[in-house]
Amino acid sequence: MNVKCKRQSAECEAAGRRGYLLTEALVYIGLVFVVLGVGYVAMYHCIDNSVIMSRNADDIVRALNTGERWRADIRAAAQSILLETDQNEPTLHLRGATNQVDYRCAGATLYRRVNSGTWVPLLDNVKASTMQPDSRPAVAAWRWELELQPRARGSLKASRVRPLFTFLAVAQTPVKR
Repeated sequence: MNVKCKRQSAECEAAGRRGYLLTEALVYIGLVFVVLGVGYVAMYHCIDNSVIMSRNADDIVRALNTGERWRADIRAAAQSILLETDQNEPTLHLRGATNQVDYRCAGATLYRRVNSGTWVPLLDNVKASTMQPDSRPAVAAWRWELELQPRARGSLKASRVRPLFTFLAVAQTPVKR
């Protein structure tokens, strides 16, 4: 009788261990799924932030290239620079030795025109743009204040970057107002 009792208790104890191991495995599987789910959310959050940063960098590069083009046009204006503010869209006229270049901001887009050609969009998503003479004692300087609209991307919120730019250029001719 003693041997039978010992045998039954060993079987009961082994059955209890098997149940514990199965429960333990299910807990570990559940934990793995939780960790993978958190990792998945974190990975996609990082990817979204990377996309926003990349697009902000592209906007900054386009704004800097446009600013450098504007500065080169100001420096090349050999005859006169005229800021026309009669319309809702101020227009900057730059007359050089061989051509005339005009800039205007209509809506949320900055346009450039050479001579009497078509207006070519240079920069979109413009929130504010002001071109004005900058009073300097010995030179005719111009200042361009540019602010781009931070863009929201689909389900992504707008970035915290405030894209503000100030470009300064010195013209070869005196200012005409």
